[in-house]
Amino acid sequence: MLPPFTAKVEKDLGETVDMLSEPLDPRHVLVQGNAPDRESRPADFQVLEEDGLEFARSHEIDIGFVLIRTKKFSPLSVGFASVDFMITDPADLKPSTTWEETVWAHTPEEALVDHTSKARLCVATLLPFRDGKPDWEGFENSIRWMITCAEAAGVEIAFVLNADTGYIFNLSLDLYGEVIRRFRAAFPEPTIICGSTAVGASGDTFQPDWYRPHFEIAQSFDKVEMMIMTSKLLNELGTEKRRDAYFEIAEMLTVPGIVHALEPAFVPWATPYGPWLLHELANHPKFVGGKISTLDEPHFLYWASMCRDLKLDFAPHSGDDFGIASAIKMGLPLLIGAGVSACPLICEAKRMWTTAPLDTRVYKLFEAFQSLEDAVFRLDAKGSAAAYKHSTAHVLKLLGLIASSEIHPDCPDARPEGEADRMREALVRPLRIAERLGIANFKLA
Repeated sequence: MLPPFTAKVEKDLGETVDMLSEPLDPRHVLVQGNAPDRESRPADFQVLEEDGLEFARSHEIDIGFVLIRTKKFSPLSVGFASVDFMITDPADLKPSTTWEETVWAHTPEEALVDHTSKARLCVATLLPFRDGKPDWEGFENSIRWMITCAEAAGVEIAFVLNADTGYIFNLSLDLYGEVIRRFRAAFPEPTIICGSTAVGASGDTFQPDWYRPHFEIAQSFDKVEMMIMTSKLLNELGTEKRRDAYFEIAEMLTVPGIVHALEPAFVPWATPYGPWLLHELANHPKFVGGKISTLDEPHFLYWASMCRDLKLDFAPHSGDDFGIASAIKMGLPLLIGAGVSACPLICEAKRMWTTAPLDTRVYKLFEAFQSLEDAVFRLDAKGSAAAYKHSTAHVLKLLGLIASSEIHPDCPDARPEGEADRMREALVRPLRIAERLGIANFKLA
């Protein structure tokens, strides 16, 4: 049961008065203002009266309390309002619909808390470099370490290869394939999620076949899923054409597919999915889930709310390295670069969250690994977090897992001098919490 809400109505001169104050079932939506005419009311519409004014509750959902906004009240009549109902039925979605027009953008995270689901951790694996070449020994060392961390906590782990943390935009097709071959030779069991993007894109017309080279390489291996990373020309398509393009790409899939959306904070041309596009993609049989990476707006919460309310067979994966605990609290998968540098801490937090009775020290663990990743993913002067790869390499070196903090020689996303000291400082609190909680595999070399 969520705390009671107080509905307020604007009076003359901007004064507000309490018109309704009672505990409400959190499975209802509250509407401020006069109820609509009886002939236009939904079948499940309930009307409350307070001091002669009507307040309405409608649309029972499984995702908690949502406050429906109204249009501005008339200053001439306290009881007059033009009620602006939010969309609850996906049949009412249009390509132009915004999240703010739906109930799913107004669901509190607390309403989605889940202490039972044991969702997987998908770590966006770093490809380390040494002397300008891939450090395959360090690559295997770090993966072996992460597998050990997951096994200790009883957490399902999957490895994301050849995505941004693996320098996909700097990889030749030969190196793209070699990363997967070396991983699978050393680690035959774990699921791998392979990034893919538009290879050789040019001109101003999007071509789905640009994704084919990565698909053909990755889909030749076992236990693979494909992540369709966004690309500029794909993203620039109108909403319906963008949907159609994803569906064309899906025709090349022979393994489960994961779609991927970004906010402009990550790349300036990116636009996250609106509710209509997400619903369309979520209902495609070849797309088992999606990753959303955001910094400024809680799109992962929107996705989680819609998918749970509509019981969609589609798993939202959080790509939010700035709000890691949210996915754990909601029992949903993480697909993040932070899963590398904070792997043992995140795994233990996932175990603690799903264990009864709850060990509330997990909240301090949340704080500890988030403080580390806020430093790893900090924005540079241009507002970009892209150099997190360099910071991650410094952390792994400090933990004794790789020999060098080098990045791909063609990658421009480098941190300034002194990054090793900055990461050592950022590790102080996580190391302290790890020691107090008895978390193994998280110590300085």
